[in-house]
Amino acid sequence: MNIRSVVRGVGHYLPSRVVENKEFEATLDTSDEWIRSRTGIERRHFAAEGETTSQLAIKAAERALENAGMSVDQLDAIVVATSTPDYTFPSVATMVQAGLNMRQGFAYDIQAVCAGFVYALANANGLIVSGQAKCVLVIGAETFSRIMDWTDRGTCVLFGDGAGALILEAATGTGTTDDRGVLSTDLHSDGRYRELLYVDGGVSTNGQAGHLRMQGNAVFKHAVTKLAETAHTALEKVGLSGDDVDWLVPHQANLRIITATAERMQLPLERVVLTVQDHGNTSAASIPLALSIGAERGQIKEGDLLVTEAIGGGLAWGSVVLRW
Repeated sequence: MNIRSVVRGVGHYLPSRVVENKEFEATLDTSDEWIRSRTGIERRHFAAEGETTSQLAIKAAERALENAGMSVDQLDAIVVATSTPDYTFPSVATMVQAGLNMRQGFAYDIQAVCAGFVYALANANGLIVSGQAKCVLVIGAETFSRIMDWTDRGTCVLFGDGAGALILEAATGTGTTDDRGVLSTDLHSDGRYRELLYVDGGVSTNGQAGHLRMQGNAVFKHAVTKLAETAHTALEKVGLSGDDVDWLVPHQANLRIITATAERMQLPLERVVLTVQDHGNTSAASIPLALSIGAERGQIKEGDLLVTEAIGGGLAWGSVVLRW
């Protein structure tokens, strides 16, 4: 008997404030055309004053539960991927647990920046396969607008806020790649590249939230090679290839990175779920947002083979192969 972690429901939430590229023209030496041509981003959502990461996460979670037709009493655990928590502690996950009025189980956060949701999905799968949990709510939620340097046109136009949620439940599979659920995972990190993408603040350094700093060109080069490699590795682990993939659901950082990665995987853009134009880079929230919207659009259907992949600060990167 093979235990698989099967997707039962998805949901997402985006703050109401939509920020078009043109808004930046008033304060920065940039333009809508410049941003679109280099990133593919047209707009993004920003959280309202006082609107927190946990609040976004709770709304996405509620929608995922509704989509799954499940109640909070059926959950055993909550895993939240975020780099922009409400507080140093407690975890966002425990705040979501309280917000959902979930009295049982356990909840914790994972921090792997933009790769956070891939790490969280792999972690939740491990909980289910090992028998520690039968049903896990996995969330990616971020308010990156809170760590932007609004004078740095190379970073502040790239990011947005939002949350996406997915419910994984244990199911019996045959042990073949025809099974629904998570089929393989592949995770990596290399701490030598910290200076390429980091936030210049923290509890034990300067006691401040800090601002995001990035060497864009260097990150781009690492992203294209590492994302294609991890996707291939995850597929090879279960004897599959790019030809078997119905949808690539990548971290939505930059259209050029997504296009280059798809080309290396020999996948046409028609088989890539794209949301970067409307959301910008929402870090750990970007993959679950794309999964939820892809399902909502009718692109992702039951039985489809999906590959998700992401890279973020650390550097940390990885991929998950799953059958919807």
